[in-house]
Amino acid sequence: MARFEDFSAQQLRMQAVNSVAQGSLLSITLTPASVATIVAVKQTFTVPGLKVGDQVAILSNPIVNAVALCNAEVSAADTLRLMFVNPTAGSLTPTTGTYTFLVIKS
Repeated sequence: MARFEDFSAQQLRMQAVNSVAQGSLLSITLTPASVATIVAVKQTFTVPGLKVGDQVAILSNPIVNAVALCNAEVSAADTLRLMFVNPTAGSLTPTTGTYTFLVIKS
């Protein structure tokens, strides 16, 4: 279940850019798939409320192994696409748990 928390740019003590005044914190429990050795892969997750053009920044993740979460984007309506990188010599699975993002609505 995704949870959005609305806040204003002033609450973050930062200036709005290009008139963006509000965003949302998105905390969602994800179960990523395994990532093969020495690759970067994109995986998609359904997140109701996301729209094409929304900007997504990674704030925190529960990953405890060598997999890196390198990018987050909205690839389609209600779809969050994450890029995971595995630099190791063996297959690894990113940790299941709560991932937190900043979503700036377009």
